[in-house]
Amino acid sequence: MGVVNKGAALAALMTSAMALPAFATETIKTVLIDGYPARAMWVQELTNFFIPEVDKKLAETGNYKIEWQESYGGSIVKPRGVLEGIELGLGDIGVVTTIFHSSKLPSQALAAVTPFVSGDARAVAKAVDEIAREFPSVSKEFAEQNQVYLATGVVLDTYQLFSKEPVNTLEDIKGKKIAGAGMNLRYLEGIENAAGVRGGLTDFYNMMDTGLVDQAMLWPEAAATFKIAEVGPYMYNVDFGAVNSKTLTANADYWETLPDEVKTAIEEVSVMYRDHLANIAMDIAATSREEYVAAGGTIIDATPEDRAAWAAAMPNIAQEWAETLEASGEPGKEMLRAYLGKLHDAGYDGLRDWSEN
Repeated sequence: MGVVNKGAALAALMTSAMALPAFATETIKTVLIDGYPARAMWVQELTNFFIPEVDKKLAETGNYKIEWQESYGGSIVKPRGVLEGIELGLGDIGVVTTIFHSSKLPSQALAAVTPFVSGDARAVAKAVDEIAREFPSVSKEFAEQNQVYLATGVVLDTYQLFSKEPVNTLEDIKGKKIAGAGMNLRYLEGIENAAGVRGGLTDFYNMMDTGLVDQAMLWPEAAATFKIAEVGPYMYNVDFGAVNSKTLTANADYWETLPDEVKTAIEEVSVMYRDHLANIAMDIAATSREEYVAAGGTIIDATPEDRAAWAAAMPNIAQEWAETLEASGEPGKEMLRAYLGKLHDAGYDGLRDWSEN
């Protein structure tokens, strides 16, 4: 009887053990932030793409699960405040709009200082992100802000010029007040008496509506989203090119607490998010133009001669950018050549060779 009872007890114990999970899933709380509203395309895709893809990867083993808290549209930080918010730990992961922080993140202006080269968001995103991974200068800049660089975001196919009155030639831009953000304000330096006025995407509608500016530089998808046709019914199709204006980063202290499996999942999905945003930017480019026209907008194409003249009239801001980095001990000229080389390999040479003085 004793032997039988021991065998039965052992079998019952094994059955009970098999019925229990082999491990307990660890839950990690993560605050995801952006100062822009949820309707902004890249913010929508944090919800619709980034989070589900990270969850999917972690579900493959079941070791970890992230409990996401999404905070957008100024609930924690304003658009210009994401960099500081992530630095201080107000958010764990966020989308930094790098054009607001040219002094702290100078390397992120690489695409912005090379206009008239490529309007392919996919090529620009890949090239900028590869530069970030090949040159330690980039991760160093983010480390100084207590952050870990995750991936580049290109959310626009090309900047255009939107205005209250028709722009048919460069003459129609002379003497105008033009809203921009960051480095693109320097595109105006070759235009006689044109005055750049700094603003953010969420400000441009009111800036044009109140007469603070005559024109604004933004891209068609944003123009459609923010109803720019109501105040800027003319788009001068000048095709400045695609620019990386978003960078996905993580708070360094938060990052240190993460298990390697979670870090890997976030890193892999960050690159997927990079390509996903660029693909959306290109997919909706034509549709956004149609929406702008349907809302009352008119598109006027710049002539090849005017585009070439504008590019030639600008100071070589790419060389200035590179020399500034060189002065701080970073390989700015090498980064510039490498970036333009990557775009050349992708089939884009542009109207001007910015690597030449």
